[in-house]
Amino acid sequence: MAQPEALTRNEDGIAAALGVLKQQFGERFSTGASICEQHAHTTTWIPNQPPDGVVFAHSAQEVADVVKVCAAHKVPVIPFGTGTSLEGHTNAPAGGISIDVSHMDKVVEVNASDLDCRVQPGVTRMALNTHLRDQGLFFPIDPGADASIGGMAATRASGTNAVRYGTMKDNVISVEVVTANGEIIRTASRARKSSAGYDLTRLMVGSEGTLGIITEVTLRLQGIPEAISAASCSFPTIEAACETVMAVIQYGLPVARIELLDALVVKAVNGYSKLTLPETPLLLLEFHGSDAGVVEQAETFGALAEEFGGTGYAATTTAEERTKLWQARHDAYWAMLALRPGCKAVATDVCVPISKLAEAVGAAAAKALEMDLIAPIVGHAGDGNFHASVLVDMQDVAEVARAEAFVSWLNDMAIALGGTCTGEHGIGQGKRPYLRRELGGAVDMMMAVKQALDPDGILNPGKIFI
Repeated sequence: MAQPEALTRNEDGIAAALGVLKQQFGERFSTGASICEQHAHTTTWIPNQPPDGVVFAHSAQEVADVVKVCAAHKVPVIPFGTGTSLEGHTNAPAGGISIDVSHMDKVVEVNASDLDCRVQPGVTRMALNTHLRDQGLFFPIDPGADASIGGMAATRASGTNAVRYGTMKDNVISVEVVTANGEIIRTASRARKSSAGYDLTRLMVGSEGTLGIITEVTLRLQGIPEAISAASCSFPTIEAACETVMAVIQYGLPVARIELLDALVVKAVNGYSKLTLPETPLLLLEFHGSDAGVVEQAETFGALAEEFGGTGYAATTTAEERTKLWQARHDAYWAMLALRPGCKAVATDVCVPISKLAEAVGAAAAKALEMDLIAPIVGHAGDGNFHASVLVDMQDVAEVARAEAFVSWLNDMAIALGGTCTGEHGIGQGKRPYLRRELGGAVDMMMAVKQALDPDGILNPGKIFI
């Protein structure tokens, strides 16, 4: 894959900032090579571009203190949560300082009667849901990885529950951020709606650390459903599975999750998770509601699936069986890697209108075959979002070039169908070439906002824009 460019380094400024931060943070500041490399870690193909130092912050004020030092010396700052992003978001192409917020992991308050909570950015989604469980509440956004809430907000994350509960932009009420000059601001109150000025919350959600560093997030919560039912159904073709998804959405069936796995992914999860699913395209579903409601939803889906050739339909309300099924879905990435040991997975995502899902997924599968690539496909099918993970021998120059061409083709294809180059991974470094193709002159407006809020370009430079 093409190397992301290295931006011009401010060597004198970096040296000065390192000295100040070492004195200010002592043992909570590191310039060790292994620590710095870990903080540029990415779970996909983009090469590692480490920062010059890492600060382990414990509070919003400490984040602000770091930013003030970096602003004074015009040194880049890159926020870091858990490092699960897929498009090079934590790389430091111009060097600089990584601010690790993983120790900022407190649930500040839970307002059960208002169905909201305030959390620090280092809280992970699994830790949050463990904290909420005893109050009968949960936070529904589930990107698969145990990502930090701050990172999920910064990348406008989504996941398996989005078809019912929306994405991060729908579930973040307010954020506290540190601006490029080290000021701490809050974008909104806890009110459920507001017409007070610009919607700065949604400006920050999805800004990928380029407009401010998130130090607290106020989230919408949901009550744990009275009953939950999980189901699986096999289909003769990808097209049949996608047509079923479209029928479900058009019918208005309130599914909580509806996930698509192609035959290759089913084969992988069977081997990895010790399952015995038929190795044909599969839909995994989850229904939330009352005891009677989930039964009715499951029966309705079964009838719809049968019209499109669905077979082996089975639903369960048993917690152990549901967990096993969904854990297999969440482990799909690692299962796919096992299909071709020693290879990298070039994981990419696109999103298209629901009516174009069957066309897009079918075309992607055909294109991979045509280009002699192994590219298993999984998707959050209920909102038209799917992922192709090309398994690539990074030592094979010709195969790497084909994989790069496939990813480019996939993004262009999604845009041509009225979709987007990324449904949930974000732009980062990897998707930058496609943003202007998708949004045209709107990118200039984004760049104007960036220039206004970060005139020295110190906040996560080299991301989103080329």
